Amino acid sequence: MSPTRLGRWGPPIALAASVVLAWEGYVRLAGIDPITLPAPSRVLSALWDFRDAAVGHLIPTLVEALVGCSLSVVLAIAAAIALDRWEPVRRAVEPLLVTSQTIPVVAIAPLFVIWFGFGLLPKVLIVVLVTFFPVAIALLDGFGRVDPEATLLLRSLGASRQQAFSKLRWPTALPSLFTGLRISVVYAVIGAIFGEYVGATEGLGIWMKLSQNTFRTDLVFGAILLTAIVSVTLYLAVGIAERALVPWSSRARG
Repeated sequence: MSPTRLGRWGPPIALAASVVLAWEGYVRLAGIDPITLPAPSRVLSALWDFRDAAVGHLIPTLVEALVGCSLSVVLAIAAAIALDRWEPVRRAVEPLLVTSQTIPVVAIAPLFVIWFGFGLLPKVLIVVLVTFFPVAIALLDGFGRVDPEATLLLRSLGASRQQAFSKLRWPTALPSLFTGLRISVVYAVIGAIFGEYVGATEGLGIWMKLSQNTFRTDLVFGAILLTAIVSVTLYLAVGIAERALVPWSSRARG
């Protein structure tokens, strides 16, 4: 590992390792009941023993998160472009977007299950609900960062509105779009699991619920660990995509 990467990743890895070691030592020395708080070693052992079930529940959650987030990104980009191009539409719709975030997911998720059953659709809709806003607002903010003088310069050189958008507004807004994507991919996994927790036949959410009902706290923590791993992996994947697609972004250059 290069010194730069070691300096970046060393502190969080060291902190995480310290927390895990302290957790392990506390549980062993205090004799905590595994039902109350399992040691990290017991969590990993339980995950290995139930690895087939873990993979079987992980795949549906990952599919729900990716499908829902992909659909959300498409809708959010289309909405942000429309709101940016037509100011009256933006003034009418943007307050509604903000208001939509006041709807508690805990209230709407059971209704989705009642309306659409226990299949893929209600989970995808929940993921769309929790991931649409960050992408749309981030992209709108990116459009707002475009230098008006640069726009005037392009128009003075004979560029059409479409050319100004493709050559200036869209490239300028892309770093902000990826900021929204970083937030959304994490929310996507959480939204999928919450949808499963409300009602599902498979997935990490229902596995957590079933494990709680059978007092397998180690498997609950195992599902939480898988959730964290998937979320971090998707977050890093967005960062890799940003480096490849938006090399002019300050984060990509860094």
